[in-house]
Amino acid sequence: MSDEAVQAAEAQGEGQPAAEQVKPEVSAPVPAEAAPVAEAPATPAEPEDVSYQAVEKEGTVTAIWEMQGQKHLRTIDPRSIEGKQILALFETAG
Repeated sequence: MSDEAVQAAEAQGEGQPAAEQVKPEVSAPVPAEAAPVAEAPATPAEPEDVSYQAVEKEGTVTAIWEMQGQKHLRTIDPRSIEGKQILALFETAG
């Protein structure tokens, strides 16, 4: 054995196992919740106002259309309570 090997063995101590290597800690992966996420806009686009259109036949209102922009939402019978209320509002406004 060379002198260097003897000195190294004496420094470690004969018969004792070599010092264990310390492994660096492995950091845990970042959870997906912590990752930055693009957020949706806080305020949605404002919906268009609801309007009403009277459908007339021979001078008589036969239906009331509830519209949102150009989209037809529903048809209201002018003889119903709601239909009478809508017609009353428009007759007094004109």
